[in-house]
Amino acid sequence: MNKFTKIGLSALAGSLVAFSAHAGSLSASGSASLTFSNGDDDSLTHEGNQWTMGDSITMTGSGEMDNGMTISVSYEIDNDDTGGGDVYDSHSMTLDTNGMGTITFAGHGGSSAMSALDDVTPNGFQESWDVVTGAETGTLVGGSSGDNMFTYKSPDLGGATVTVAYLNASDAVTDKSYMDFSIVAKPEMVEGLEVGYGFGETEETTGTAIDDSALYVKYTYGSVTVGYQINESDGPTSATDIDFTAAGISYAVTDDLTIGYSTSESDKASDSDVQEATAIGASYTSGGITVAGSMNSVDNVGYDASADRDGYEFNISFAF
Repeated sequence: MNKFTKIGLSALAGSLVAFSAHAGSLSASGSASLTFSNGDDDSLTHEGNQWTMGDSITMTGSGEMDNGMTISVSYEIDNDDTGGGDVYDSHSMTLDTNGMGTITFAGHGGSSAMSALDDVTPNGFQESWDVVTGAETGTLVGGSSGDNMFTYKSPDLGGATVTVAYLNASDAVTDKSYMDFSIVAKPEMVEGLEVGYGFGETEETTGTAIDDSALYVKYTYGSVTVGYQINESDGPTSATDIDFTAAGISYAVTDDLTIGYSTSESDKASDSDVQEATAIGASYTSGGITVAGSMNSVDNVGYDASADRDGYEFNISFAF
C-alpha cells in the first residue's frame, strides 16, 4: 500500500469518526388511548370487538447545524395489522432553512399541498364523511400523495404561506411526476379570517390528466368558527369529474369543551345519486384526559342509492 493510499484511508477514517461523533439522539413519545367505533350502525352483520387501543410509538430527534439550519427526523413505530411485518409507519425528515422555509421528505405518511386541503372545514371531532365505512372512497378531491414525497413550506409572507409538493413518478400512485401547490392567507386587516386555495394535476394513467382544485374560507369570531369549502376534480371523462362541497361550524363552549356540526356533498358526473354526509361531534379535556366522539350519517354512500349508513366513534386519551 503506497503512502498516498494510507493518507487517504486515514483521512476517511477520521472523517467517519468525526461524523459519528455528531450523531443525534432520539426521544420516544406515545399516548394511552382507547377507541370504540362502528362504521355501519345500520348493518345486521355482527361487528365483532369494536374496542381498539393506540399502539404506536414515535421516535423524534433534531439538531442545529453550524449554518443555523435545523434538521429533525420522526419515525412512527406501529403494529402491522396486515401481517406484512412492517415496523415503521409514518416517517419523515425536515430541514428548517432558518428563514427561507422548511423542506420535508416523507418516506411515508406525508400530505401533499392538495391532500392536506381535502376538507378543512371546522367540526367537533371527525369530518362529516369520516367514520362511516366506504364514504371516503372515491368521493373526495385531494390530488395525489404517496411515499417518498418532497414538500416545501414557505415562511410567513405577510400573512400568507405557500406550500409546494413533489412526488416522483410511481406505478403505484401516478404514471408521471406529480406537483401541486397551495396558498393559505390570514390577512392581518381581518382578524380571524383564513382563505386557502390549492391546485394540482394528477395523471394516474398516462393521457388522462385530472385537474384538482380546492378553495375554502374560514372565519373565527370569539368562540365560534365557521367554514365553507368547494373542491373540484375535472378529468377527461364524467367518471373523473367530482364536485365536493363542505361546510361546518364549531363552538368552544369553554376552554375545555368544544362542539361542532359539519356537512358535505359529493357529486360525481357519471352518477345520478349525490353522497350527502352530516356529523355532530364534541371533545372535552380535563386534567390530562380528553374524551371525544362523533356521530355520522351518510346517504348514498359511494353514490349508491341503496347505501344509507350511520356510524359513530368514541375516543378517550390520556396525556402523561
